[in-house]
Amino acid sequence: MQKDSYQTIKHPIEGLYKEKGSKFLAYAWPVQNEEEITRHIEDLKKRYHDARHHCYAWELGVDGMNFRMNDDGEPSGTAGKPILGQIHSHELTNILVVVVRYFGGVKLGTGGLIQAYKSATADALEKAGKVEFTIDKSFTIRFAYDLMNPVMRVVDEERLKVEEQIFEADCRLTLSVRESKYEALVDRFQQTYGIDLLKTED
Repeated sequence: MQKDSYQTIKHPIEGLYKEKGSKFLAYAWPVQNEEEITRHIEDLKKRYHDARHHCYAWELGVDGMNFRMNDDGEPSGTAGKPILGQIHSHELTNILVVVVRYFGGVKLGTGGLIQAYKSATADALEKAGKVEFTIDKSFTIRFAYDLMNPVMRVVDEERLKVEEQIFEADCRLTLSVRESKYEALVDRFQQTYGIDLLKTED
């Protein structure tokens, strides 16, 4: 079954990890698109313009296919990958995490860097409250007035969101339903009441 819900964080959150004089400041945001992501990264780089590294990872959507990692000058695989790993460990998406590093004068080595970026991210995400969203589908139906009661009974039973209603010569309702319930609901309207869809919107 296609996944039609996801978890992200409720609001922006910060984390911190210190090791051998280096400070790793983690910032996490719930995001909806790449434009938001770019804006947050650019704002943070301006805010911490004197930091040596601004490493990040982000993921959008529920299929795990839309993500990016950036080591920003750290050895390959030591920053973006452990940040993304924590995003996955906490089962989150639609999220951006940026870890700002201030170098303390002592090199941490590959293992130390991986642990530092992982720990800074974990500190932020473990403090963050999670929220779940469903992926919904909107559709419009048209029907005669004598079907109003049974249609509204379905709306109540299935807890559908009414986005728009028009009552003229006939009735039109634009409804929203969780994606996994969409096909069965359309069949119910069509097979039981002979109601067809006018349009569907993702």
